[in-house]
Amino acid sequence: QVQLVESGGGLVQAGGSLRLSCAASGISSISNMGWYRQAPGKQRELVAGITSRGITNYADSVEGRFTISRDNAKNTVYLQMNSLEPEDTAVYYCNAERWITGSKISYWGQGTQVTVSS
Repeated sequence: QVQLVESGGGLVQAGGSLRLSCAASGISSISNMGWYRQAPGKQRELVAGITSRGITNYADSVEGRFTISRDNAKNTVYLQMNSLEPEDTAVYYCNAERWITGSKISYWGQGTQVTVSS
């Protein structure tokens, strides 16, 4: 059974930092991993992604403030969030993908709440 377990969310003041972690179990040969977020009344959006080789991409709104990294040996992805803003408040979801016989399979974590107070 595939599980993605997130941790590290919480309440922080504007300008503060948080580090999210997501550990994947029951899965091997993960290709891309990433973090998405969904604020109330808004669609889920990509925050940051990282390939198995470490190539990263970021949403414009977090570029320069957030850093995504991964430990392939531990099947874990991290999101270091600095200079947090109230607009970063959302539920953050971990995502992992793998390819099986030409089809991409996507897995999601349960989400962790990040709240940034002004």
